[in-house]
Amino acid sequence: MKLRFLGGTSTVTGSRYLLSDDNHRLLVDCGLYQGVKTLRRRNWAPFPVDPSTINAVVLTHAHIDHSGYLPALVKNGFKGKIYCTKATHELCNVLLPDAGYLQEEDAKYAARKKFSKHESPEPLFTEKDAREALKHFESLHYHETFEPVKGFEVSFTPAGHILGSSCVHVHHKGSDRTVVFTGDVGRQNDIIMRPPEPLQHADVLVCESTYGDRLHGESDPEAVLAEIITKTAARGGITLMPAFAVGRAQMLLYVVHKLMGEGKIPEMPVYLNSPMAIKATETFINHHKEHKLDQSQCALIDNQTQYIRTVEEAIELDTMRYPCVIVSASGMASGGRVLHHLKTLLPNPRNSIVFAGFQAPGTRGDALVNGAQSVKIHGAYWPVKAEIHNLDSMSAHGDYKEILTWLEQGNLKPDKVYVTHGEVVASDTMRKHITEKFGWEAEVPELFEEVDI
Repeated sequence: MKLRFLGGTSTVTGSRYLLSDDNHRLLVDCGLYQGVKTLRRRNWAPFPVDPSTINAVVLTHAHIDHSGYLPALVKNGFKGKIYCTKATHELCNVLLPDAGYLQEEDAKYAARKKFSKHESPEPLFTEKDAREALKHFESLHYHETFEPVKGFEVSFTPAGHILGSSCVHVHHKGSDRTVVFTGDVGRQNDIIMRPPEPLQHADVLVCESTYGDRLHGESDPEAVLAEIITKTAARGGITLMPAFAVGRAQMLLYVVHKLMGEGKIPEMPVYLNSPMAIKATETFINHHKEHKLDQSQCALIDNQTQYIRTVEEAIELDTMRYPCVIVSASGMASGGRVLHHLKTLLPNPRNSIVFAGFQAPGTRGDALVNGAQSVKIHGAYWPVKAEIHNLDSMSAHGDYKEILTWLEQGNLKPDKVYVTHGEVVASDTMRKHITEKFGWEAEVPELFEEVDI
């Protein structure tokens, strides 16, 4: 069995791993590249292998950097099935068509405003392409063993990152070897998600390293957020939270309503302006057994949040001039409705922008948390006068200590560990941590590198 790294190396985006033997090909994750332009351009390059030669796809979870290229894969000839957990399937039903719609809208906007270098900007894929891809999906329960490709036995275990997130276990019957892909690994003490399930066996481990060189801050994120919102409201400002539609949006809404109920922040309207996040919130509530919140806590999110569904409502929200909290996607400010809010709110020092997750290099979120004086949005530069805050302690990714603790909880003794899904320094530092703590042989693979398993 061979493993080829088609993405997710030296970066946190574009996760794509190809397992193959003499007869079959199995793709684990099929993500979009995000962040700096050189990475985004990879989305437009021909897929490294002919999509029609891939027999099946298995997903670790629904986030776009792991699932977002699927519509293009199907569009370009993939005809097999796409396997994932039940919640991942539901979330992809929301995320992928929305991603296609946003691609179309961005292309239209670029053409209308003439800020694209292309005379007629085209989307990478459309909403229709996304819905076509969803016809290929088949969902399974955690711990259910299935055979997506002859000779490859696969199962999912909970990874604790978002709803439906999983570690993917692949056993190749011909070689009697097992490779485990961690996907994105959650926190040991997340506010809403349960911790990842310990791994019991892997001959080869492919491990993420988003925070491979960093630890999350020890400050109480709820107390910090309460202080930010209270101070912002006191000066008549608006608190905007760019958030990933799946996971972070629901967590932030829960924390805000909890703080308000405890009297730790003033009473004020709370808005969720992201059709995708609204639908994801409904899925979150339906799958309450997968996370820590009970039905009444889920109801708190649902009943006390004002959902902004239409474009007209979103435009009206941009005229808001009194204190409120707005949660809007995307989490790295790379697209979506949050961009219009940023154009309105960034120039005013009364307002606060709060990021609560990893910001990939090259994204607007990364620029803002690193002190940019202005950011480019829709072809124009906007001054940054608002307060910018980065609460990375609210991230859904475990830091390197949490991942090491998690790896220690199981019975792992892998022959080899491949460290992926991290920036160059983060991945190499994670490699060192793993080797020093466990004595396992660890390596950071290069893009398109192929290894024997």
